[in-house]
Amino acid sequence: MKQVFSRPESLKDVQTHFCPGCHHGSVHRLVAEAIDEFGIASQTIGVASVGCSVFLYGYFDVDVIEAPHGRAPAVATGAKRARPDRIVFTYQGDGDLAAIGMSEIIHSANRGEDITVIFVNNTTYGMTGGQMAPTTMPGQKTSTSPYGRDINNDGAPFKMAELLSQLEGVAFSARVAVNSPKNVIQAKKMIKNAFRCQIEKKGFSFIEVLASCPTNWGMQPLEANKRVSDEMIPYFPLGVYRNTANL
Repeated sequence: MKQVFSRPESLKDVQTHFCPGCHHGSVHRLVAEAIDEFGIASQTIGVASVGCSVFLYGYFDVDVIEAPHGRAPAVATGAKRARPDRIVFTYQGDGDLAAIGMSEIIHSANRGEDITVIFVNNTTYGMTGGQMAPTTMPGQKTSTSPYGRDINNDGAPFKMAELLSQLEGVAFSARVAVNSPKNVIQAKKMIKNAFRCQIEKKGFSFIEVLASCPTNWGMQPLEANKRVSDEMIPYFPLGVYRNTANL
């Protein structure tokens, strides 16, 4: 029988530790498939942030640098400037990128650093107990917003794909999701575009991936997956927000 589906070569042959229904594994696969299809594994450097995203180094069979909390874009900038022949990407969560790391992502994007940023938005601090994140949706309950996020008191969630699209240094900014086969196919296309942007030296590229966190949302995996469709996508619309690279 012909094998038609296998593990990407850029992923290590290890068992996942992520919670049931977590979308990190799906995003890992799409990133690895892009690396494999471009044939760039030997020249790729990943930069892992703090949070569930930090486990990048345990799954990817590429060189990985672990950055201090929120500083992945700064570390990636240093790696790319020191080794411009390398393909450098960061893998970050919302608490890391949009909270403590907001300054780093804004300035790296504004400078047009030739790196690729993969941003996993599950609207919560996944590793540390499900606290409210900068992307927590209005009315969403978390361990630190038990009555739901009140935008009059807490401010509105950041929409990072739209925010970064306003910066001149950004060549490509898009938002995708991995909650359905259709969305996975589109997500893979956009992730490949982001890497192509860097391969062709066109500047800073950014992909926001809407993802579920069943454990901290207090939901079963199927219920959490449905929440992505019913609540997250209407609030965080999918699409390409900037494409000066003409990808």
